[in-house]
Amino acid sequence: MTTKFSLADLEKRVHARAQAPAGESYTRTLIDKGVAHCAKKFGEEAFELAIAAVQEDKTRLVSEAADVLYHLLVVLEARGVKFADVEAELDKRTAQSGLAEKASRKS
Repeated sequence: MTTKFSLADLEKRVHARAQAPAGESYTRTLIDKGVAHCAKKFGEEAFELAIAAVQEDKTRLVSEAADVLYHLLVVLEARGVKFADVEAELDKRTAQSGLAEKASRKS
């Protein structure tokens, strides 16, 4: 039986690589450039995902989705936010329908 790679595993890897010496880790390089740079990279990857969803094959879409998840976790790491906080927010939102939750948000 093979072990499945999870978002928790990726979060741990991002955290470890953020602590790596400069020059040895792409993650560290991103974080050293600051939150704004990390957010910009995330936005670029999200855009590439959107394009892949419409114009590319499944393999490309999966690859871009992986990039988005990685860069999301880098942004969270750069801001000191744990993925568990995101999961807790998602858990709260499952207590009501998606339409009701969206309507309850402040504009």
